[in-house]
Amino acid sequence: MEDLKQEGSAKTPVVEFSTSGELLLKGRSIPENSIEFYKPLIEWIESYSESPNSTTVLNVQLEYFNTSSSKCILDVFKKLETVSGSEVSVKWYYEEDDEDMLEAGEDYEAIIDLPFEMIEVEEI
Repeated sequence: MEDLKQEGSAKTPVVEFSTSGELLLKGRSIPENSIEFYKPLIEWIESYSESPNSTTVLNVQLEYFNTSSSKCILDVFKKLETVSGSEVSVKWYYEEDDEDMLEAGEDYEAIIDLPFEMIEVEEI
């Protein structure tokens, strides 16, 4: 199995999913077609779950995402919930004055059965 890497753009986040268990989503998520963009990520997690690392951490460093992306991000979290044999957690980064992004992370935390860590940063 290979790592999944996608360059970020003005509309799509950087994706770095490593078989070492370090997963990164960073940037803006406003793709033309969110389902098409997130489909390979979910498929990668599916393959990864067949022989996951002992720990898996999804680092979410999004400065903005639209409504259709929020549903797809939820699907990524739900797929991570199904990874067994690995201690899966989420690190949710938000800028210090971005209440909306903090609340979004808290909303996901309330829905998803994974440990979340909220991390305040100066800038994403």
